[in-house]
Amino acid sequence: MGSTTQALVFLVSTVFQLYLLIILLRLLLEFVQADFYNPVCQVLIKATDPLVKPINRLLPGRSRLNLAALIVLYLVQCLGLVILALIQGVMPDPLILALRALQELVRLLLVTYLVLILAGVILSWVGQGMRHPIVPLIFQLTDPVLAPIRRVLPSMGGFDLSPLIALIGIQFLIILLGV
Repeated sequence: MGSTTQALVFLVSTVFQLYLLIILLRLLLEFVQADFYNPVCQVLIKATDPLVKPINRLLPGRSRLNLAALIVLYLVQCLGLVILALIQGVMPDPLILALRALQELVRLLLVTYLVLILAGVILSWVGQGMRHPIVPLIFQLTDPVLAPIRRVLPSMGGFDLSPLIALIGIQFLIILLGV
């Protein structure tokens, strides 16, 4: 593969990964019922509405899981994989493409939570007085993962080891699933 092809693969991959992350964050924020008046949430909604809104009209959501956003997430992942395969001169097998898209989305979810939990730990050390709108969203997103661990762990005298346990669990899943 030539350097031009590598550069194009990098660029397309990066653009798709960033947009997939935006869709995933919208999906997760809707799931945790975040405050959608938050400016960060507003940006995510405006960036994803052109694709999510038309499908949302066909499949109106009744639960915390936005089915339209989930479908868009999967379709954008599939489209990105097809474009990357075509750039590299390969014609992808539809079944392998469908499974690979699912695998990539699981990896994206796990890595996103890995980063969010690390960000939450760092913010708990240094960001006590921060008023940035993203700070409460980080804690809202990580709470569904950390709360069950906190319920099981005994009190450690002010030390919260749930992020450490969650990070170990996420890394274990990444290795186990091969993503």
